[in-house]
Amino acid sequence: MTSTTGTTPQGPDASHAALAPTPAAVAARWARLPAEVRQEIDTFETELHRFLGGQVVDKVFMEFRLRYGTYGQRQPGIQMQRIKIPLGLLNAEQMEVLAECAEEYSDGICHVTTRQDIQLHFVELLDAPNVFRRLAEVGITSREACGNTVRNVTACPYAGVCTDETFDVTPHARAMAYFLLRHPDAQSFGRKFKIAFSGCAQHHCGLARMHDIGLVARVRNTGGALEHGFEVHVGGGLGAVPRQAQLFSEFVPAEEILPLAQAIARVFAARGEKKARARARMKFLVENLGIDEFRKLVLEERIKLLPDPRWTAYLNEGNASQETPLHAGQEIDWSRQPAADGAAGAKFLAWHRANVRPQAQKGFSVATVFLPLGDITADQLRGLARVSRKYVRGTVRTTVTQNLILRWVSNADLPALYADLSELDLALPLADSMADVTACPGTDSCKLGIASSRGLAGVLHREFLRDLKQGNGITAPGAAGVPRKDIVVKMSGCFNSCGQHHVANIGFFGSSKRQGQRVAPVFQVILGGTTENNASSYGLMVAKVAAQKAPDVVRKLTHLYDSEKRAGESFNTCMERLGKARVHQELAEFGEIGEADSFYHDNRQPWEYVKHVEAGECAGEVVTQAEFFLNAAERMVFEATLALEAGKISEAASLSHKAMVSAADGLLSTQGLLLSDRYDVVSEFRTRFLEAGRFFPGVGEYFIKAAGHDLATLGAEKTRLFLEEANLFVEEAHVVYGRMAGAATK
Repeated sequence: MTSTTGTTPQGPDASHAALAPTPAAVAARWARLPAEVRQEIDTFETELHRFLGGQVVDKVFMEFRLRYGTYGQRQPGIQMQRIKIPLGLLNAEQMEVLAECAEEYSDGICHVTTRQDIQLHFVELLDAPNVFRRLAEVGITSREACGNTVRNVTACPYAGVCTDETFDVTPHARAMAYFLLRHPDAQSFGRKFKIAFSGCAQHHCGLARMHDIGLVARVRNTGGALEHGFEVHVGGGLGAVPRQAQLFSEFVPAEEILPLAQAIARVFAARGEKKARARARMKFLVENLGIDEFRKLVLEERIKLLPDPRWTAYLNEGNASQETPLHAGQEIDWSRQPAADGAAGAKFLAWHRANVRPQAQKGFSVATVFLPLGDITADQLRGLARVSRKYVRGTVRTTVTQNLILRWVSNADLPALYADLSELDLALPLADSMADVTACPGTDSCKLGIASSRGLAGVLHREFLRDLKQGNGITAPGAAGVPRKDIVVKMSGCFNSCGQHHVANIGFFGSSKRQGQRVAPVFQVILGGTTENNASSYGLMVAKVAAQKAPDVVRKLTHLYDSEKRAGESFNTCMERLGKARVHQELAEFGEIGEADSFYHDNRQPWEYVKHVEAGECAGEVVTQAEFFLNAAERMVFEATLALEAGKISEAASLSHKAMVSAADGLLSTQGLLLSDRYDVVSEFRTRFLEAGRFFPGVGEYFIKAAGHDLATLGAEKTRLFLEEANLFVEEAHVVYGRMAGAATK
């Protein structure tokens, strides 16, 4: 398919462009999208061209595109497109479209993130609107995947099939994701906002305790009946200085979690830091206020909320959205499998032991598709879509460990599933093992990257595969071919912890060190973190090592643990007993930066290292809600002009009025009003700005008068005049806002 924006077709072979549908056919195809979806994407495209034409300032457009998931890479003019996958739920058709987009607009790779999203790298900015349209056809949006918004809501991927969960959190997490998506109370944050659900307290699948809101399933006996609810934690987060989430409530009934989240969002929007980005996450607000005062403010805000039927509507759906098996649950007929001591049988057994876990439902299992570095090619993803239709009902889930899982696989189908995955090169037996490392993009594409976290992960992956064959290193002593699962390794390209290094047993984050006239890439080594119990503890730095020596550090620490551990002792407990001084001494040899050129090359990078860090976009600049409203008003005036020129009189009149309303809403947002307060915009504007003498009277009256217009009967000439009045109103709103913002900074 060619890009209707006129850019060169993307993908490994652009020759297909001659066979692509005509622009008219493409437009007709996308006309079938829901009107609100078309309008949202058209708005992005309009803003994009206004930005390219110099009509939108950089910081406003940056935050605007981030809220569509479009993130600037370190390569000039190139974008990473983050695609929201709530709860990590994907169906076969969606996988096929993601594969097509990866080929046509990206580098042919889909990357699974630690928030269960999908990312496409090396995307042209002008192609973004068409990526949105292709995704929208299969029910996927990238809205609010980046920026100062509620990011993707994550949940335990085993919810509903886990053997020891409290209850299935899937419907609650899904309801939360779509309730807060585009919600007016979640549009005025100083930084990003993350929510996670876990079905139990003891495992690592949800990591609830390192989130802004973490919800852990709980039940209580109420009048003889079991009531579903959640233990709620708030104010967690990693980043440069991580904070453990604090307990907000031991039990919140299920019907209260959506209004509670809304109330928390309103408190964060109203009281969170807006200027100093380093202190703008909610964890700092909770810390500054104290959990008791924060709880008090939230509960007060909850009382003020106007009722919303969405708070409880999803609870009435019952089991309507539950997954069901494609095939009946049956056990493997081991008598028909290849001999376990044969090559084929041994490989299947290794995969079954490492990548398969039983479900709560008898006769079924969950199979993990291990993805090195979280990457899957377009061809592999298409093949996995076929496999998912063959063995389950065409669904997979992404995981926070950057893998994919197939649920509801009949045990009898596991040998055939393994064979099909092997054909796709997706059957490495390394899931949830030490080899299942987590890594962020690092210097491959991120502007904030200092060292190559993916390079380190790639080297480790290569060594893990070699060790697995030889029965050394990552394998349990004396058990060749068995990947060990008692150590978790994670790495980030900088201190911001996108690779979650703080919750790893062995964590790394990228840094640099000057040695004479040269700069060497290095990694700080973090020990003592854990993903267990929903990330109950964070690690601390014990050493700084040369980037090229980081793989040796993993091997050294593994051997140290195996030689020093006591019976039943975990890696963290062993390292704590040995003490940081001993561990630091053991790693001292890896910290020396010599004269050899190898010290000045990063992992998997043949060129000499150059530290290059730019301003990051991970949360965007703080753009006030007023600026968004005023920018939208400008766009509507522009669109009204185009409509009038095309003879669409009623559309021009409607857009002119919407522009006035948007500008007035922008000014009213500075007074603490949110759209969810359902205020009368004309009345509030008259009282707070016109009668208060803060808005030029003659122009302000245009808006008051507009409320009495019958927009459908204005006619061409009156609509032209109305458009002029709207333009003047928007311009005066800019002047008033600028005056207010200037006063606020003095």
